[in-house]
Amino acid sequence: MAAVLPAMIPEAIISALDLFGKAFIFPEETDTSYVVLSLDHPLNLEAFTLCMKVASELSSNREVILFAYRTKDYDELNVWQEFNGTFSLYLSSPGVHFTVPGLNTFGSHICVTWDSKSGHTALWVNGKRSVRKFLRPGHRISPQGTIILGQDPDSFLGSFEKVQSFVGEISNLYMWDHVLSPCIIQRVFLDHSFPKANIFDWQSLSYECTGNVIVE
Repeated sequence: MAAVLPAMIPEAIISALDLFGKAFIFPEETDTSYVVLSLDHPLNLEAFTLCMKVASELSSNREVILFAYRTKDYDELNVWQEFNGTFSLYLSSPGVHFTVPGLNTFGSHICVTWDSKSGHTALWVNGKRSVRKFLRPGHRISPQGTIILGQDPDSFLGSFEKVQSFVGEISNLYMWDHVLSPCIIQRVFLDHSFPKANIFDWQSLSYECTGNVIVE
């Protein structure tokens, strides 16, 4: 895992646990609670599929960070629900926006796909694909960063804003270094048999919790 500010490192590192049936629960709006996901290998991506199940009762007129990957100088890969309820994927500065059903208390299964070769990107919600859009063809996501759930770091693992924090539950987090086929994304949504994720796998996840984050 990339180096982080010493004062921010939690005392305990949880290694390679099977979280099947569990969730990261963020019960309140804070600027101190988050989860850091440990990387076995530095990210250096030209494509990815990121999937997670998210439940939240936050108002759609409040922006909320769903996934943040930041290197020392840049927000490399961020997924947001925006003020107007749209979902966004940002790779460094440029982003694309999708008008899809917003988060709710029952949970939404979300997958984001991106391929550098074509720039094709799409958002999948509960197994249904959005229109395809184009984002940064030829771009590569840089290594030596840190992945955070629950907060948006405006500096390297710091400068959090309470009004952007995630409140709710995140579970079934998987990430691959390639774009999954539509039939495999359907299997991930239905929680049927699918290929093991080679970046993050919810059934073998290493993570660190700081602040008021409950795992159950």
